[in-house]
Amino acid sequence: MAYDEKILRRSLARYEEDKQRRAEVFDRRRQEIFRQIPRLEEIDRELKSTMSQIITSALRRGTDPLPALRVIRDQNLDLQRERAALLMERGYEADELEEKPACVLCGDTGFRDGAMCRCLRKYYARAQIEELSHMLDMGTASFETFDFSWYSTQVDPETGASPRATMEENFDVCQDYARQFGPRSGNLLLSGDPGLGKTFLSACIARVVSERGFSVVYDTASHIFAQFEAAKFSRDDEAAREDADRCMNCDLLIVDDLGTELVNAFVQSALYQIVNGRLITGKQTIINTNLNPEGIGRRYSPQILSRLEGEYQILPFFGEDIRRLKRERE
Repeated sequence: MAYDEKILRRSLARYEEDKQRRAEVFDRRRQEIFRQIPRLEEIDRELKSTMSQIITSALRRGTDPLPALRVIRDQNLDLQRERAALLMERGYEADELEEKPACVLCGDTGFRDGAMCRCLRKYYARAQIEELSHMLDMGTASFETFDFSWYSTQVDPETGASPRATMEENFDVCQDYARQFGPRSGNLLLSGDPGLGKTFLSACIARVVSERGFSVVYDTASHIFAQFEAAKFSRDDEAAREDADRCMNCDLLIVDDLGTELVNAFVQSALYQIVNGRLITGKQTIINTNLNPEGIGRRYSPQILSRLEGEYQILPFFGEDIRRLKRERE
């Protein structure tokens, strides 16, 4: 699983902010208990000072610190018992003054056994969905809200299927893809006219995959190619290089509106780099385009079309423009 450094930095910052906020809340509560039971503050100071004082004294004399440690242990046990008794007399838990981590698995470090803990993964997923929301309507995009009634049941004589039947098949493929996403999920090419649900289903996939903790980058083809161009030819454009790296290294890259950008030799080269490079590294990609496969071959190159037809599952979309239909009914 690859983590987007930009999203990870934001997640870690919020994780630390929440941890600090919890510490401040705990400290205020502790001070309030100290005001109610002053002896507890004295005990707290004694517990903190006893260890350092006795060990320092033993080391200065050059004597074995173990006997001193035994004395400390006995003194501390007495103080801890007194503290517990005072707390319970006032209706508190015996360990009320012990700060506990919100996550018992990682102790609020965010990492466990060399991997990101599930507590930090939740922060990562939220930050990633927030990032995707800048480009996609993540508020309403979900498989549960998909409405098939906008698609006609009339059979198309050319395809032998209705738009609705085709959409139901595409929906099932996309939903299974999202819920079972992993390193061997493969790639999708969503092909068809504008307004047929390609971007909506991509947003649904992005939401589910993000919530499962994978890194997802969504962007339009024109902006991706512009970032690749800036990364190559502008020495000082660190943001462009970071965006280009994110596109190549994320677990799932969603390229929207392929075919709407101006095509030149650099764009053709960049598209091949994205398609082929991510295939080589085992990264998954979804491409949305208004072009049919033949149009892709003519616009870009037969080599790119060959890679797409050989390595991508192609989902055709057809029917009436849903956005136009919705406007007409308003």
